[in-house]
Amino acid sequence: MNLADLSPLEWAANLVTALSVLLAAQARVATWPTGIIGSALFGWLFWQNQLYADLTLQLFFIATSASGWWQWQRAGGPAATQQRQALAGRSLLGMVLAGLVVALAYGALLQRFTQAYAPFWDSAVLVTSVIAQVLLMRGHHQTWPAWLVVNTLSVPLYLSRGLFLTAGLYTLFWLNAWYGWWRWHRLQHRAPALA
Repeated sequence: MNLADLSPLEWAANLVTALSVLLAAQARVATWPTGIIGSALFGWLFWQNQLYADLTLQLFFIATSASGWWQWQRAGGPAATQQRQALAGRSLLGMVLAGLVVALAYGALLQRFTQAYAPFWDSAVLVTSVIAQVLLMRGHHQTWPAWLVVNTLSVPLYLSRGLFLTAGLYTLFWLNAWYGWWRWHRLQHRAPALA
């Protein structure tokens, strides 16, 4: 891979999104406006690479980033949004089962009606990302294991499309998800003092 051969669009999308993810792990409200810009750039990149589920995901990220921005700004960050409470096991299981059904259905639609590359794999990235994003917006610490799954699925998908910089970034995101999980766990134990 020659870094000079990578498109300026891929560079920009990766740099802006990396900043957004780092800000999320640090529980900073600025993660949301930065994420909106990064998602717009990635949406364009994924359109060019026929990763239509990932394009759909970027549109979802733009909408939820606006909502998350409003929620965190109003509440003072994720600690005050939900006091970083764990999501009930039954609710989490319901999200996972619904996600599996939606991923299979959307993958089947993409396979039948588009020229999408790896439609089921791409759909799994989409659905797992939606779950992780909803958990992030609500301030639940389970967002970080969900992002670990997203990043584990994303790296080989992006490598297979020659998006080497993006695959490298998602490898760093995988490490950042561990950091975010650790950091939010520490902050969770300080949350009662913030109330």
